[in-house]
Amino acid sequence: MEMLSMKQEMPQQLRMETLLIMWVELLLHLSLWMVPNNILKIRKVYDAFLAEFPLCYGYWKKYADHEARIGSMDKVVEVYERAVQGVTYSVDIWVLYCSFAIETYGDPETIRRLFERGLAYVGTDYLSFPLWDKYIEYEYMHQEWSRLAAIYTRILENPNQQLDRYFNSFKDLAASRPLSELRTVEEAAAPASDMVSGADGQVNEVVVHSDAAEQTPKPISAGSTDAEELEKYVAIREELYKKAKEFNSKILGFETAIRRPYFHARPLNVAELENWHNYLDFIESEGDLNKVVKLYERCLIACASYPEYWIRYVLCMEASGSMDLADNALARATQVFVKRQPEIHLFAARFKEQNGDIPGARAAYQLVHNEISPGFLEAIIKHANMERRLGKLEDAFSLYEQAIAIEKGKEHSQTLPMMYAQYSRFSYLVSGNAEKAREILIGALDQVQLSKPFLEAIIYFETILPPPKQIGYLESSVDKFIAPNSDGSAADREDVSSIFLEFLSLFGDAQSIKKAEDRHAKLFLPRRPMSDSRKRYAEDFLSSDKMKLARSYSSDPSPGQSLMSAYPNAQNQWPAGYGAQPQTWPSTTQAQTWTPGYSQQAAYGAYSSYGSNYATPQVPTSVPQSAGYGAYPTTYPVQTFPQQSFAVPTAGTMLTPAQQPAAAVPQTTYYGTY
Repeated sequence: MEMLSMKQEMPQQLRMETLLIMWVELLLHLSLWMVPNNILKIRKVYDAFLAEFPLCYGYWKKYADHEARIGSMDKVVEVYERAVQGVTYSVDIWVLYCSFAIETYGDPETIRRLFERGLAYVGTDYLSFPLWDKYIEYEYMHQEWSRLAAIYTRILENPNQQLDRYFNSFKDLAASRPLSELRTVEEAAAPASDMVSGADGQVNEVVVHSDAAEQTPKPISAGSTDAEELEKYVAIREELYKKAKEFNSKILGFETAIRRPYFHARPLNVAELENWHNYLDFIESEGDLNKVVKLYERCLIACASYPEYWIRYVLCMEASGSMDLADNALARATQVFVKRQPEIHLFAARFKEQNGDIPGARAAYQLVHNEISPGFLEAIIKHANMERRLGKLEDAFSLYEQAIAIEKGKEHSQTLPMMYAQYSRFSYLVSGNAEKAREILIGALDQVQLSKPFLEAIIYFETILPPPKQIGYLESSVDKFIAPNSDGSAADREDVSSIFLEFLSLFGDAQSIKKAEDRHAKLFLPRRPMSDSRKRYAEDFLSSDKMKLARSYSSDPSPGQSLMSAYPNAQNQWPAGYGAQPQTWPSTTQAQTWTPGYSQQAAYGAYSSYGSNYATPQVPTSVPQSAGYGAYPTTYPVQTFPQQSFAVPTAGTMLTPAQQPAAAVPQTTYYGTY
């Protein structure tokens, strides 16, 4: 049940986000209905909503329409400019902006510059055909045949959902117009020796050259007839089309599996999420950084609510040497898109620590402690561990003490027991002071409500402390918990009793063992059916104490032993991601190759809290935040044309296929019989 709860936590958080968005949308419509002609209040409503959900491109359109109706054209342009900064890689928003420009501006060059600006970002998108169609329609209306032919040539260089239609339209255009009208002035004036394609035969995606697509690997002889030259002209584009079709066949399966390419509050299904991971794996293996960046940006429209994709993007850019892009993606994730999810801030803290930004790492942890999820145990553990690594041991102890003091002020805190247990263990492992560790646990018994995870943890912890063993405080606590009138369930009480029996069989004396066995038999054995008793006896026989101890303890751990070795079955407290399948992250010190169902938290959880047998799953509580439009990260890319917002790939920054992470090895549970 505990593991199931952990796996379901992420979908529950997404459902909360869904309800939040629906509620905000309702408030937005209500506010607009109450102030239909007050442009100042309308702006305030839209600004507040779009600062939280900038990917809702339909609301940018509604905002612009309101400005056009009761505002000014300058304000409409301002809204669209903010829109393309907030959702730069959305085909839809560029179509809306260009449609507005066609209706508003009379200067064709101004309109063409806007089209080219949008195509520089989304022109190679598999679903970019609405924007290409709008551009073709505009040039056809002006009967600019050479520009139209150049547009078709550029389209044919990349896979597109409507690639066949565009090739047929190009052939129709070539058959209906003379070659002299199809060639640009530069193409007509260029000598045959200059008509040679580049190494890859493709137009640069960032800076578009109108004559680049016209180059050909075949020299055109001076004595060629118009018919022959037209045939060669079409043949060159047909080769581009065939090459694009070949690549199209490789990505068609990924593209057809994308059912929702736009942002929506509803969670995506597991199959579609895995498809994005597989698609990203493939494009990364191709080694083209431009394609990698564009696919990530496209993915992060549909998957904007999932921290794992932002984390993957950051790590991929870091591995490629593009730290500016990594920082930009992390800023957008933590400041806008998943800013209420503790996971992204814990990742940000670790990422900043690894890159030498210690103040930034501390600030990320403090944000979780103070605003995002106060009392979140994983954040406290990771922050304390970082301070220990930095040599600030007193600061690490202070973090636990402050957190415990805050939790003690809460009624029926579910976190407090495990916080005491973790503090005790941390204190012993980093200082070797067993007495102080025991004092923390004994002091906690009067402060917390006894539970199976807490008792299980302190029994287990006592096994790793040096002798002599202090059995008295464990005996009284177990006796209190397993009493028939206690708050624990019958199954939990029996499990704790069985665990304590195992502990006594190793560290107790004959009298204490007999006392515990008699108590266990009196409370639990008469209530079990005979078949269940036989099954339990068989399991106990097959998993003897010696076997279990041999699996878990080959030797006593030293005070400096790591957290994970001290708890062999420890797992991350933060739940697995979007599905019910087990998931693991690869090591972040390598270039990333991602498997379809990895967990978005385990990449930074090597020193996390107790495993599923030692901790009640903790659901982080999110604190609603309000943000004005100024909440957009200051590191958003400046939108200039024709420069892109990411670096042009070089030989040193090309992505290389990464190693597959090793499959997780099932770990043996110490107390395997209950």
